[in-house]
Amino acid sequence: MTDIQIGGAKRARRGYSLDEVAIAPSRRTRDPQAVSTAWTIDAYRFETPIIAAPMDSVVSPASAEVLGRHGALAVLNLEGLWGRYEDPEPLLTEIAGLDPARATARMQQMYADRAVDAGLVRQRIAQMREAGCTVAVGTSPQAAATLAPVASQAGADIIVIRGTTVSAEHVSKEGDSLNLKEFIHQLDCPVIVGGCATHQAALHLMRTGAAGVLVGFGGGASHTTADVLGVRVPMASAIADVAAARRDYLDESGGRYVHVIADGSMGRSGDIVKAFACGADAAMIGSVFARATDAPGRGAHWGAEAWHPHLPRGERHVMEPVGTLAEILSGPSRRADGTMNLIGALRKAMATTGYSDLKEFQRVEMVVTG
Repeated sequence: MTDIQIGGAKRARRGYSLDEVAIAPSRRTRDPQAVSTAWTIDAYRFETPIIAAPMDSVVSPASAEVLGRHGALAVLNLEGLWGRYEDPEPLLTEIAGLDPARATARMQQMYADRAVDAGLVRQRIAQMREAGCTVAVGTSPQAAATLAPVASQAGADIIVIRGTTVSAEHVSKEGDSLNLKEFIHQLDCPVIVGGCATHQAALHLMRTGAAGVLVGFGGGASHTTADVLGVRVPMASAIADVAAARRDYLDESGGRYVHVIADGSMGRSGDIVKAFACGADAAMIGSVFARATDAPGRGAHWGAEAWHPHLPRGERHVMEPVGTLAEILSGPSRRADGTMNLIGALRKAMATTGYSDLKEFQRVEMVVTG
């Protein structure tokens, strides 16, 4: 990001969103079928580098199974309805039909009425394991100290600690702190943490021992964080910045590779393609999957920010259905707007620019258009 002068007392960095950049074709092209989109993190290999975000509108044990069968990774939110209610289906149906004027208040009530149940957490993990998919679960930084050990002991394969912004050391109002470096080393499974948006913040998270870091703070279509907190992440610049931190940490650590996962502001396949071109190893997606006819949100989409008890920073949106989860991920597509066949689009972009795998594609030439 380039430094610019706002006024006499303040300098800022010029950042670019994904809308403001594009990839440029090279002299070589390939057959799309000769392109690999496989992604490996720790001991786990996936045929697609797509992660379904830990949002109740996107991931349930059933949708995690579907996405897993098609090569993606789905993260179940342990603090969501599936960790609070034995049968959340009636509540999911109700949320989808709520009047917009009362949606926030009603969701706050639903999530406040029941505390997260450790027994249900274990039950959900057992469900996902029985289905045969890689078990990934998510928690906020505030609840990580309680829920992550429960999930790890219950057999979770990957734990995601995801918040609006996550630091290597989270300090509470009581003065207690969650030291991520100590905490991660106590768990028996790889941990993905985020979000972050700068080189320095990413380096701090990489030094904790995390297997991956999230760039951005998710919920591009469902949050109002910029309106409420004034916080916004220009994703193209942020991904490239964190990718540079990954390179520097690789040298610093003597060869330890930490995965960069783009999280947020990717509503169409072209955005996802550009995130990989900027340096991402994988992409965490929410709103795109919420459009699925078999998504648990029944066409509605919301994140954890929408039901925050004191300062909601998100809204419940009703999304136009476009196809099944499988069709959105792998096609075939019946639309020309980038909302279906995400992997087909990624393959085509890689083939058009002549790259055979994702690591190579991170070197693609880019142009600034905005």
